Amino acid sequence: MVRLCAGWLKRLRTDRRGGIGLIVGLSLPVVFGSIGLAFDVNRGIEERIVNQRAADMAALAAAMAYKADPDVAVLQPTADDLGRVNGVGTATVTAQVIDDYPSSGDSAVKVTVTSRVPFTLARVLGFTGTYAVTSSAYASLARENDWAAPCFLALSSDDDALTMNGGASINAPNCSVAAVGSIDMESTGIVASDVIAGGGDITQTWGYITANSARYAGSYNYPSYNGNIASKLVNSSTTLVDPWADDATLNAARALLGSYDAIPSPSSPTTSTCGTPVDWKLTYSPSASSPYYSYFNASTATYTVPAGTYCIGSLSISGGLTVKFASGSNIYINSGLSNSGNTLTFGDDNLYVNGGFSTGSSGVTIGKGVLWIGASNTIKFAGTNTKGAGDVVVNGDLSLSGGSTLTMGVGKHTFASVAISGGSTMLLGEGTFVATKGVSVGGGSAMALGTGDVYIGPDNADDAITLSGSAVMIMGDGKFSANGDITTAGGSRIVFGATANHYINGDMKIAGSALFGKGRYTIDGSFVNGTGGTTWPYTSSLTGQTYGNTLEGVSVSGYDMAGVDVTFVLNDTFSLSGGAKTKLVASTSTLSGSYLADLLIDSTTGDNVDWTGGSANDFQGAVHFPNAQIKMAGGNSTSGSGACFTLIANYIKMTGGAAAGTACQTVIDANSGSGNSAIKLVK
Repeated sequence: MVRLCAGWLKRLRTDRRGGIGLIVGLSLPVVFGSIGLAFDVNRGIEERIVNQRAADMAALAAAMAYKADPDVAVLQPTADDLGRVNGVGTATVTAQVIDDYPSSGDSAVKVTVTSRVPFTLARVLGFTGTYAVTSSAYASLARENDWAAPCFLALSSDDDALTMNGGASINAPNCSVAAVGSIDMESTGIVASDVIAGGGDITQTWGYITANSARYAGSYNYPSYNGNIASKLVNSSTTLVDPWADDATLNAARALLGSYDAIPSPSSPTTSTCGTPVDWKLTYSPSASSPYYSYFNASTATYTVPAGTYCIGSLSISGGLTVKFASGSNIYINSGLSNSGNTLTFGDDNLYVNGGFSTGSSGVTIGKGVLWIGASNTIKFAGTNTKGAGDVVVNGDLSLSGGSTLTMGVGKHTFASVAISGGSTMLLGEGTFVATKGVSVGGGSAMALGTGDVYIGPDNADDAITLSGSAVMIMGDGKFSANGDITTAGGSRIVFGATANHYINGDMKIAGSALFGKGRYTIDGSFVNGTGGTTWPYTSSLTGQTYGNTLEGVSVSGYDMAGVDVTFVLNDTFSLSGGAKTKLVASTSTLSGSYLADLLIDSTTGDNVDWTGGSANDFQGAVHFPNAQIKMAGGNSTSGSGACFTLIANYIKMTGGAAAGTACQTVIDANSGSGNSAIKLVK
């Protein structure tokens, strides 16, 4: 290489073409300087490799020394010694503890090795002195817990805080089964990361405990012939806490129990100021002196009423006639509408009716505009009825029966009450729905509401919604407030839309199928699920949509009660019975004024909570009853299907069934056991 360079330089010196000699003379320092700089940079890279190796070893050694003696004074001398051993005796070595690294709540020892590399050949380019070469290493002080966080936690300090007998079993391999007091097991067994009796005893009369450890403050009692005990026994008290105790967001949610939106009762329209009302008695032989005589065509038995303002006393229509009011009219009826004809049609009119409303078996067709019906004992839509867009006010008890249908377009729909029976259907377009005295849907009947807010008051029995067997009620997304109980019978279906908070000022007793749109459900009473036999999905002939294949992208097919991204805050118990198949999934995040991260069901009730009768539940999230006894019996099976399920109660009693899950993050953060540090390089 040297000979090649020398030959090349000699040729450049002797070349006389175009001033080459001058160019060579000027470029030689640059060429030599570039070669020298590359040489010095390469020396720095080699020095960095040496420094990094020394930093790694020093960080590990300093972290181990700090683990043995958690005093920052041990860090620097340990790092210096390891630096010299690894050939960087002239380098500067610093050691320190770094908080919140590699993630929040963690810590690590950081060692930095800095050496100075002198410039040599690069001096031709003007580089003088030395340059710094720095390498850093981090050794984490990650903690290894002595015990895993509980996913089953009994908060009572009594001797029977958590009891199991009969064929009961718990399968929770990734988390702890724990009680503040004692655990008494006379059942099939427990599989858990750890079994903990924080301040009491563990009694294992028979069955197995498969766990990394069993921790107990008192004694571990088991017969000598039972060798199926935990592999590690730790006789030590353990502090266990309720991770939701004093949670500010949860307390704020509980404060809303009993809330609902007060709704005014509908009023009747003013029809008496339109002028002097005249009765319209539409027959095949109208009087020549009547105001409607000229509208009749005898050959077609049709009354065609032009646009105008009409002040009518009573409007009665005989059978077999066709009556048409042209669009653009304002029609005031003071003493009731009664139709016995085949066809009654209103165009895009404003229709105000007092004194009763009965469409007859032929029904009625009403276009766009206001429909306002005043108080009466008779408000009945029979046959096939349609109403276009526009606000509807019915100040009375609207009744649909005998297979009749009622379809209304977009608008605000306000009723005193709604009663649908006998295989009838009611379909409303988008807009607010109000029923001040309740909604009832009978067997074989269906009601579907479009997107919009729903406000329902109580009937005389304090029921806001009542569904009989095989009844269907479907609601779109929007605010929901029910001032009364919600009661559904077996075989029925109810669909709640999504909204921030569903307010139910009463009990919710579901014996049919239910879909819960995402959000919080604030229930000032009990939540009872006695479903079984009617599962999702379901395709509605009324809306043409299929419900219950998925919710929020999660499959809920095959369940009869399901909700995703939901939190239920109760004032009383949560009961499961029958052959209920339930899937409820909490959200992984908190939405202000709505669902709470990881919290599925909460109640401060002290009443017993029973899960019985072969009910099978997929709960993903925390079920939290800090003052109650939860009893699982009669073949009940409750698990998280491989996802997060935690159960926290004052007492947990099991006489049959199985449960499986892993600890939710809120429980892990608050309630896992501290322990030794695991030293490892993280950078």
